[in-house]
Amino acid sequence: MINYTPSAKDIIGSSPLIAIENEAPPKLIVDPPLPEPLSQGRVFIQYRTENLRVLLVFGKGALDVSPRIGHIHITVDDAPWHFVDASGETIILVGLEPGLHKVLIELADPTHKVITSETVTFTVPDLKR
Repeated sequence: MINYTPSAKDIIGSSPLIAIENEAPPKLIVDPPLPEPLSQGRVFIQYRTENLRVLLVFGKGALDVSPRIGHIHITVDDAPWHFVDASGETIILVGLEPGLHKVLIELADPTHKVITSETVTFTVPDLKR
């Protein structure tokens, strides 16, 4: 009988910290809000990225990291400001008035330069019945 313990590479794959030559461009994929929470007036928006890891790392020095890293900017209803998220988790918005809304989600590099973006539109129902 052979006693074999799988290595970390066997289980989780190659290290994500090795430089990648000719990296493919980053992509942002955004789903519409989840229907069940939206029916209750809460907005849950799932997203994912390709060819970029969402991390809480900022500054010019982080531009040279491979594979790429970045974060997202979130703007609700054309507000003159946005908030930044680097969790990589579902976006949750609460307290929006009933009616039509839009959320701009921007994928940004560590210096806040926008790489790509997606806009999600949805209607928050009037729960007063």
